[in-house]
Amino acid sequence: MSTALITGASGGIGKAFAQELAARQTNLVLVARSEAKLHQLAQELQEKYKIQVDVIVKDLTEADAAAAVFNITKSKGLTIDLLINNAGFGDYGDFAERDGERQVKMVQLNVLALVDLTHKFLPLMRQRRSGSIINVSSIAAFQPIPYLSVYAASKAFVLSFSEALWAENRDYGIRVLVVCPGPTETSFFTEARFPMAFTSKTNKISTPEEVVNDALNALGKGVSTVISGNLLSKIITNMPRFLPRETLVHILEKQFKA
Repeated sequence: MSTALITGASGGIGKAFAQELAARQTNLVLVARSEAKLHQLAQELQEKYKIQVDVIVKDLTEADAAAAVFNITKSKGLTIDLLINNAGFGDYGDFAERDGERQVKMVQLNVLALVDLTHKFLPLMRQRRSGSIINVSSIAAFQPIPYLSVYAASKAFVLSFSEALWAENRDYGIRVLVVCPGPTETSFFTEARFPMAFTSKTNKISTPEEVVNDALNALGKGVSTVISGNLLSKIITNMPRFLPRETLVHILEKQFKA
């Protein structure tokens, strides 16, 4: 039986990954800050699917958090066959007026923790010549987004990084996929502190289960990238191909300004 490690597993897309993979008889390692939520989810999945679920309570913005997670899996003798870097958050507003520490923590979680965890587990996958990595990006990765400047930039990093790894690791039998969801029914908008008036205008929202289904189907096909969402999400990701960058950013500034 294979084992998947999922970050940000206590809710949203991470929780949906855990539920779907458990249903497919995959053992799990669940990583997040929310101890109570993780243990509740672990108990539910163990009882329902008779799988092994390990819990690691860790804030991945902390120094050496990835090393701590890796060392725990090593001490338990766990082989991670599928790494899902899902943890991340956004922050809405004018960059110059937002809390600076929160911007740095966003980069630490969305970028640094993802890179560090990938670098810890990927060499072991290469040695076995098998394994898979799913990195969760966003349709925000395809263009700069005013008032979500750090978030969009961090997701652009995840997109570029993941596609490069897909190419580097194909000959080792390792699949690397980046999934780019559109608006999804998670706590993202609340945690990013979007104005209520803005979130009420957001429609065509996908469920976390739809995102997970798109990701796992794409992983099975061996592709590098999947855009999860409706036709509008796919149009948005292709807009930079047809509009001058300054024009596009000007349009987005008007759209995202509260």
